[in-house]
Amino acid sequence: MAQLATGRTGEWEIVIGMEVHAQVIANSKLFSGSATAFGGEANNQVSFVDAAMPGMLPVLNRKCVEQAIRTGLGLNAVINNRSIFARKNYFYADLPQGYQISQYEHPIVGKGVIEIDLEDGTTKEIGITRLHLEQDAGKSMHDQHPTKSYVDLNRSGCALMEIVSEPDIRGADEAVAYLAKLRMILQYLGTCNGNMEEGSMRADVNVSVRKPGDELGTRAEIKNVNSLKAVQMAIDYEVSRQIELIEDGGAVDQETRLWDPAKGVTRSMRSKEDAHDYRYFPDPDLLPLEVANDWIEEVRGTLPELPDQKKHRFMKDYGLSLYDSSVLIAERERADYFETAAKGRDAKLTANWVINELLGILNKNDKDLSESPIAAEQLGGMIALISDDTISGKIAKDVFAIMYETGKDAAAIVEEKGLKQVTDTGAIEKIVDEVIAENPDNVAAYKSGKDKLFGFFVGQVMKKMQGKANPEAVNKLLKDKLS
Repeated sequence: MAQLATGRTGEWEIVIGMEVHAQVIANSKLFSGSATAFGGEANNQVSFVDAAMPGMLPVLNRKCVEQAIRTGLGLNAVINNRSIFARKNYFYADLPQGYQISQYEHPIVGKGVIEIDLEDGTTKEIGITRLHLEQDAGKSMHDQHPTKSYVDLNRSGCALMEIVSEPDIRGADEAVAYLAKLRMILQYLGTCNGNMEEGSMRADVNVSVRKPGDELGTRAEIKNVNSLKAVQMAIDYEVSRQIELIEDGGAVDQETRLWDPAKGVTRSMRSKEDAHDYRYFPDPDLLPLEVANDWIEEVRGTLPELPDQKKHRFMKDYGLSLYDSSVLIAERERADYFETAAKGRDAKLTANWVINELLGILNKNDKDLSESPIAAEQLGGMIALISDDTISGKIAKDVFAIMYETGKDAAAIVEEKGLKQVTDTGAIEKIVDEVIAENPDNVAAYKSGKDKLFGFFVGQVMKKMQGKANPEAVNKLLKDKLS
């Protein structure tokens, strides 16, 4: 269902298409052997090819092509057997060649589709128009000197996949869901690390508005948005700006805009070029790229289980809810952790502990799952102790806290601290009788209809037994005796 925005003249439909630049995970650049590691000393990962020295010829990196094929397959897309590299001509200080080697009319990957999960529990398919390979530009730095700009060419020539969506996105929430799902797929595939803060994944967001049923409106492109939050805020602002502009009698210009996070506004950067402005032509230094079907099938055979496949399997095999499954598959490492912990154990209980307790405390301490002091097998061991009534859920919280602090196994902690649950009904019954005998007034009040006092009796029994009594046994014995 389309997300509508409201202006003075009624409702407006939001139409969004996205171009995502994802840096390919590869040890060397698209057309040279230079390293691609992030954070190196400026201009220390630059070959003569990257610096566009005269006479230098590009040589295509097979690994980057394989990563593009792999990504295309993960996006349920067509892999084109023949693609052509072209020169996209424009001048920029950090583009040494004066052109970018990209793909235009004949990309390596054609149409595809991905499924996004929306907050109301529904799903929606977003079309992929194409994926093409291209080289990155360098980086201009304007804060190193009071009057000069510096250029770092370490990034120049790094392989990028530009993934272009159809204009199927209908609002900021869908745009965020699309970008999050795309990043998840790339991370599962191992083709891009998805680190938006480091610039290895950047989104250009094309936004337009129209009255429902009208032709597409003029779009403005918001360039290089580098976080999910920024995508949400930039779209919300741009939609309001365009509606207000049109309703005041103006017209939206086709232009490229920048998101200014400090002021919370988009700003005009330049008029938006059309394809003919770039004077594309096939790069004379590179032959057409021919990809054999055998190679495509070989790559297909190495694909991991992808997020949506895993989500549906978690719901079917483990009986988890859509929400729990979606949280657990958000990162491949998280899904693997859950499956290791849940092996042979209560899956729903495991999911609750991973999502609510483990991820909660890691988030509070600003840690990733990779930094968890509790290994998956250790958490599974604790789940087993809850399931076989060795410890109660309440005691488990204390055990979990000690595990997080010390890294010790649950069984060792339970033994050391004497935390085993008392399941002997005879021992529990003795304490229940004591509590009833010590509180005749409350017993009378309970029997006269004050049902809420039942919790008081449970608390008294647990207090006397230092929290070690089996809660089910306590409840059953109290109910029998008080009735």
